[in-house]
Amino acid sequence: MTRESGVIKNGKVLLERIQALLDDPAHIDNPLRAVLQEVNDHIQSQNQRMERLLRISDGYQLLEHNEALTLSERCDKQIKRMERLARISDQYQRNLWEVTETLRQAANQDPLTGLANRRFLMERLKEETQRAARKGSRLAIALMDVDHFKQVNDRFGHEVGDVALCEIAGAVRQEVRRYDVYGRWGGEEFLLVLPDADPEEAVMVLERIRQTITALTVGGDDPAIRLSASFGVTLLRSGEDVDDALKRADDALFKAKREGRDRVVLGD
Repeated sequence: MTRESGVIKNGKVLLERIQALLDDPAHIDNPLRAVLQEVNDHIQSQNQRMERLLRISDGYQLLEHNEALTLSERCDKQIKRMERLARISDQYQRNLWEVTETLRQAANQDPLTGLANRRFLMERLKEETQRAARKGSRLAIALMDVDHFKQVNDRFGHEVGDVALCEIAGAVRQEVRRYDVYGRWGGEEFLLVLPDADPEEAVMVLERIRQTITALTVGGDDPAIRLSASFGVTLLRSGEDVDDALKRADDALFKAKREGRDRVVLGD
């Protein structure tokens, strides 16, 4: 028998002896009986408090009463359990963050091209509009539409059309400036927001994109179709509602289509 288990056994024997004295009618008038009762109640209360603490630390589950363990060993065992729970909690937090990040990306990203979707573009367009108004800086807004895209889908099918859109998205990503905002506006249409760009610089960026797109083809040897895109761009006016600027960019895009496509038109 270890020293600790001997202490536990002796302690139990002592409590049993105290309880026997308290239960003995012969000692009911003993002046020390009240003090002995307080000692017994105090010991029982402390034991109950320790049991509650151990149950709480174990997730409010009842612990098995293992009389072979000392109080120190039982606390060590609980600490190890809590450490395991902490590791599980850390892993849960990491998983939760990953799920949240995945959902955030899904909410802001076009699933086909990987570019920003219309929802995210609207938020960023609002932010850039407010920033331009606050700083008094220029802001160019452009709409881009893939030329004759219906022919690609009709001739080669939607899978090839999807590949074409992804190739065009790559051309946009390659040629924009680091701080430009761009994404898929819907269907075969894309939106580009060019902060701090004067008309000449905006046209230059869009021309780079246009020329990169013209090097793309789809359809293999069927024969292949050369891709192209049309652009309409305008500058946000001071105090102007962004919807009015988008309308002017759309009008400029329509003009580019009407004048033969595969070109950049600067709106009024």
